[in-house]
Amino acid sequence: MSFGYQVLGFGSGGGGASFIVATGGNTTITCGDYKTHIFTGDGPLCVSVAGGGGAALEQIDYMVVAGGGGSGSGVSNGGGGGGAGGYREGRSCPANYTASPLAAATGITSAVTDYTITVGGGGAGGGFPGTGQGVQGSSSIFSTITSAGGGYGNCGTVPRVGGDGGSGGGPSYTGAASTGNVPCVSPAQGFPGGGPGTAPSSAGNGGGGALVAGGSAGPAPSGGAGGNGANIGDDFFGPTAPSYGTPGTNPGRYFSGGGGSSGYSTGAPQPGGEGGGGAGGTSTGPAGTTNTGGGAGGGRGGQPSPGPGGAGGPGFVAIRYKFQ
Repeated sequence: MSFGYQVLGFGSGGGGASFIVATGGNTTITCGDYKTHIFTGDGPLCVSVAGGGGAALEQIDYMVVAGGGGSGSGVSNGGGGGGAGGYREGRSCPANYTASPLAAATGITSAVTDYTITVGGGGAGGGFPGTGQGVQGSSSIFSTITSAGGGYGNCGTVPRVGGDGGSGGGPSYTGAASTGNVPCVSPAQGFPGGGPGTAPSSAGNGGGGALVAGGSAGPAPSGGAGGNGANIGDDFFGPTAPSYGTPGTNPGRYFSGGGGSSGYSTGAPQPGGEGGGGAGGTSTGPAGTTNTGGGAGGGRGGQPSPGPGGAGGPGFVAIRYKFQ
């Protein structure tokens, strides 16, 4: 008499199914049946078993956040806030976690390979004295998914546009609004910067965020606020959720907030967007929060203490899949 049996190898789920097996990242989180690899810097995701036996076992969910844009310096006018780094997310299973409003309906189909993960750095702030223009943030990349760096903030006594990018940077006081979601993807990875401001304002405009455009400067000496970023459910990270992103108005953790603009002279600095956007500066523009993709807050303009722009916050990549 013979007895049938099945050998369950590493990564096997039984019944002909197998789960994804992978290593890599700065931190690995296990929450229920799901594993999340956190990348706060470049590195490989090494997949040794691709999974099989159904689409849910072969899909990798992702969140890819680019570096935020640097803000404009305060010269004779207030600096515009940096745009948030592009935010892209894909979720394969509706019951997997609480998705952000920007989540695509599918993840990436896994393969046995070493994926190169790139985490974009934040752009530098505009110098003082100098032209006032910040630097665009750098892209973050996972497989076929690229999130564009946030656009730079600008400043000047003449109208100067902010930089296009994942989200647009804030222009100088009467500069034209910059463009977000550049290059264009669907769902959109970000929103435009604010602007143009209402003359005779001498304050900057806010940087765009993943979900909200940057605010525009009014005729008073106060500028525009940074646009809010996207919120992803705490269940994406499990009990470690407070370690990532920032809190906000709604539940979850926020990423990719735009930088607020500085005031001019007596004008009040404006807040950065939820998701790591720096507030406008009282001198030097505050940096975007690290590993959120937040745009920097604009440097102070006029008296009593003009200052340089700030650097955008570095990006963030997280990969999630069913492992058992």
